[in-house]
Amino acid sequence: MVLAAGLGKRMRPITDTIPKPLVKIAGKTLLDWGLDSLAMAGVEKAVVNVHYLPDQIVAHAASRRAPSIAISDERDGLLDSAGGIVKALPELGTDPFYIVNADTFWVDEGTPNLTRLALAWDDARMDILIMLAALPQATGHSGGTDFLVAPDGQLRRAAGSPDGLIYAGAAIIHPRIFADAPAGAISLNRYFDEAISAGRLFGMPMHGSWITVGTPDAIVPAEAAVKRALAGAQ
Repeated sequence: MVLAAGLGKRMRPITDTIPKPLVKIAGKTLLDWGLDSLAMAGVEKAVVNVHYLPDQIVAHAASRRAPSIAISDERDGLLDSAGGIVKALPELGTDPFYIVNADTFWVDEGTPNLTRLALAWDDARMDILIMLAALPQATGHSGGTDFLVAPDGQLRRAAGSPDGLIYAGAAIIHPRIFADAPAGAISLNRYFDEAISAGRLFGMPMHGSWITVGTPDAIVPAEAAVKRALAGAQ
């Protein structure tokens, strides 16, 4: 699932006329960066949720060949990250699935990170496995760190610790965690915290460069980071 229903307010005035997932970085929309990563990992179907200027995203998604795309319509009201996933569960099925944020992306180094994430998945131990980036790998990140990683990969909140890692906007989630989910808007952070309490939130450090584009002035550094990463991969 690609989470693409946000308002993108900090990207104004660009997002006055286009939704943030269709902002282009290095000639490719943010949405396509995520969808291309899913396609490279062998994903055949993706669910994309929409809310702000939804028709533009629907039209763009229809122009893609792979993966095939189902739209989860949130025009009637934003449901936040977990609420959007819960609404889309009938399309997502009963097996573990990827989630990808549409406002961050990455340039892989070596084996694609989503493939590595799938190889690291252990259904017996995990409910959520998230991709993590170190601060030196990140471009455009203005906050602190999110998680500390134990030797076995279990996570706990970092509270901004310099030894922590950033949630890199991609994960594998088992839908069983949403079995008793309430209707309406709810953040995925609630489920991260529940998984931490149960000892079932794990993380995998990514390989490559991670990029987030929060404001218009972040576009130039993002494009420079892509150029550096692609040059280094050659």
